[in-house]
Amino acid sequence: MKNILVTGSKGYIGQHLVKLLKKDYNIFTVDIMHSKDKNSLTYDIRLPLPKYITNFCDWPDEFDAVVHLAALVRVNESVFKPYDYYNTNINGTHNILKDIDTKNFIFASTGAATAPNSPYGFSKVAAEHIVREHCYLHKTPYTIFRFYNVTGSDGFPPTNPDGLLYNLMRARQTGEFYLYGTDYPTMDGSALRDYIHVNEVCQSIRMAIKKPANQIESLGSGKGHTVKEIINTFKEVNNCNFTVIEEPRREADPAKLVLDNPSSYYKQQYNLQQLLKVS
Repeated sequence: MKNILVTGSKGYIGQHLVKLLKKDYNIFTVDIMHSKDKNSLTYDIRLPLPKYITNFCDWPDEFDAVVHLAALVRVNESVFKPYDYYNTNINGTHNILKDIDTKNFIFASTGAATAPNSPYGFSKVAAEHIVREHCYLHKTPYTIFRFYNVTGSDGFPPTNPDGLLYNLMRARQTGEFYLYGTDYPTMDGSALRDYIHVNEVCQSIRMAIKKPANQIESLGSGKGHTVKEIINTFKEVNNCNFTVIEEPRREADPAKLVLDNPSSYYKQQYNLQQLLKVS
């Protein structure tokens, strides 16, 4: 059975991915959060790795694939803490690449890297370059996935406080949802986004484990939905209601972020209603 390493395994995508892959692979995980699992390593990717694995006896000499998800991902926060994002997303990626041997490297990037306007987006672009150069020099197959707005849940809630689904689920308890930006040049004034279910992302990663792309692959549906449309659909499918409080735009939030040409690795499994239905 092949050995797969997942970094950022305690994150939103990471938890779903481990659940999917553990049926077919030996899964090893890395996260800054502690885990009692015998194949899990507690590690801050901003630091050199070798000293962490000196006594990690079950760590293989080489992995069949590394899926690098660990990152800082809050766009608005990156504007105020740019160095944290450059250090984690650039240096952290470099540490994983240089300190872990693998036959296949899969990197989680973002749709915000397509036309970056925040430290988060720029940090991911730089990390993409590092991945490509390293894999070219070492003749390592790779896939860079630019995820568009990942949503949905299959047992694990979203973890990004800036994320739309995170705040919609929170609004069910608080009774309030803050909508940032109502004057964008869109059909209803709210931002237009491309949404993809977290399980669709995980299935794409599983495909890349079997067949690397050796290029950037953008994961999205190619269909745009405004934030107001998402709010109304979420209320309908989850039979809930809350007050929408309109606020000014957040810095670095683009008016539109919709994929033009979805990757062949993307296989649609969910419609909008299924994507927003949560337990």
